[in-house]
Amino acid sequence: MNAFIKGATAVAFSVLLSGAAYAEEINFGIISTESQQQLKPKWEPLLADMEKATGLTINPFFASDYSGVIEGMRFGKVQMAWYGNKSAMEAVDRAEGEVFAQQTNANGEPGYYSLIIAPADSKLTSVEDLLKCDGTLNFGLGDPNSTSGFLVPSTFVFAANNVDPKTCFKNVTNANHEANSMAVANGQVDAAANNTENMTLVEQNNPEAFKKIKVIWKSPLIASDPIVWRKDLPEETKGKIKDFMFSYGSGKATGDAAKEKEILAGLKWAGFKPSDNNQLLPIRVMELTKAIAKVQADASLSDTDKKAQVEKLEAQKASFEEQIKNQQS
Repeated sequence: MNAFIKGATAVAFSVLLSGAAYAEEINFGIISTESQQQLKPKWEPLLADMEKATGLTINPFFASDYSGVIEGMRFGKVQMAWYGNKSAMEAVDRAEGEVFAQQTNANGEPGYYSLIIAPADSKLTSVEDLLKCDGTLNFGLGDPNSTSGFLVPSTFVFAANNVDPKTCFKNVTNANHEANSMAVANGQVDAAANNTENMTLVEQNNPEAFKKIKVIWKSPLIASDPIVWRKDLPEETKGKIKDFMFSYGSGKATGDAAKEKEILAGLKWAGFKPSDNNQLLPIRVMELTKAIAKVQADASLSDTDKKAQVEKLEAQKASFEEQIKNQQS
């Protein structure tokens, strides 16, 4: 593979804007759940196998935050990406993205959980302790486009309790999961958002830090992460990618299945299965729940304006909830 690892800047200048015009070269976006140094060795073998099996040139695309990958897809510098559900929704809505696959977890779970963590020796033991809102605590949220680090706690912890983190806490920071877990372990914040996947990695890679962390809140189940491509990729290219991904590490694998399973295990995955944009419907409901709570708490709005906005948002929410119900029936 020629110059397999390229920095995001080099990739941005080397790729043409139209995914359709340059279908033989795919820039694969990887969201920054951890540092680039941690993510590279996990993703390199998978992308190398994808390149070999499909005949496409596959370049990894890293950015310092989730938005960098979303914007890369929006402007055609990223043709395919691994996202969380929230960032996938942004890519679908703003970047011509389309969900076509979903990772499956090595542990057999159908998804993962958002967490709020605190130092093991902290007096905080619950959400109620966290939300005393006396302006004395420092809290770490995730990237604004993170599902488990931002949207889920914003919906189920803060919006559900009519709390604005910016007024509740002394200081609120945004960082990736890895940085948040280390900030808690080192006592740099009093609590932070995280998820079960990152806690597994911390336990494996830094057991001493793991011992210094406790969980004080766990969310409802979040669907496993989607894989998104730009809708304008040629069908032939999409076919090559699907053939690779839906056989990788399985009994249908054309390569070394045992080696492929080992590569997937490094990502804590078992493989991939087909999915579509309907996977994002629960995330849309969460976004609207958060938006409704924000409107209801807005003292600058008249009761009439507040009612009108809430009714509109409630109607949108009901529509998505009906779609979810129809999927499940």
